[in-house]
Amino acid sequence: MQRLIVLAFIGFVAQLIDGALGMAYGVSSTSFLLAYGIAPAVASASVHMAELVTTAASGLSHWKFGNVDKSVVKKLMIPGSIGAFLGACFLSSLPGESVKPFIAAFLFLLGFFVIFRFLFGKNQPRRAAGSKRGRWMAPLGLIAGFADSTGGGGWGPLTTPILLSRKEMEPRKVIGSVDASEFAVALFATLGFLISLGWNEVNWLWVGMLMAGGVVAAPIAAWFVRVVPSYLLGVLVGGLIITTNTQTLLKSSALFTEWNQTVVYTCLSVFWVACLGAALWKGRKGK
Repeated sequence: MQRLIVLAFIGFVAQLIDGALGMAYGVSSTSFLLAYGIAPAVASASVHMAELVTTAASGLSHWKFGNVDKSVVKKLMIPGSIGAFLGACFLSSLPGESVKPFIAAFLFLLGFFVIFRFLFGKNQPRRAAGSKRGRWMAPLGLIAGFADSTGGGGWGPLTTPILLSRKEMEPRKVIGSVDASEFAVALFATLGFLISLGWNEVNWLWVGMLMAGGVVAAPIAAWFVRVVPSYLLGVLVGGLIITTNTQTLLKSSALFTEWNQTVVYTCLSVFWVACLGAALWKGRKGK
């Protein structure tokens, strides 16, 4: 019973983050699941199955509000689905405990990526509408889809900043198109995990609890995003992802004594506080 409550809480927090930032559901929830002791392949499979519900609802909402560029969705969706399927099959073929440190390291780096994305990202004018943007979307979708399955998250954190940096689309169109295409990525990742792991390896009750937590959090996130600025929330989430995966990395290495672990956590805490201070300063400067 305690584990089910924890899983529902993980789904709640992850959806709250994703609803407010437009990304990081998979990264957040997978980080928490790994720290809780769940095997990487099972964690990623559970997250992607739960995302079938959350991404469908999110994509439909963005479509209704006109936030979706259909041409971008098509260019991302097909290679992203292929990458997600291949990534799921690849992760499922690896021993759980041996691959856990590598997945944690990937998520650890993504945590820094999220921090710097929201701390130093700038909203700049778009390029002219006629600029070429199709050539690089296929490899972007393929890589992001593969990373999303193997790491349990990464579709939003990888595709959204890159699309925004190209300055060819409105931010709302970027977030809406990425969210809409993510349903196909989650679907094919789920198929890959089911084929590779089998139905019996998936705990459907766990998946249901993740979904339930996400459904409860969805309307709250809409209110939450009005209260907390995205740049501040991004730094908070990035630091949480780093801290959570640091625990997994330190536990998997015999090189770190208790004293060394204290030093690592202290340094990361100082870094996190400094980033939060910089985010608050950025907010005051922008007023």
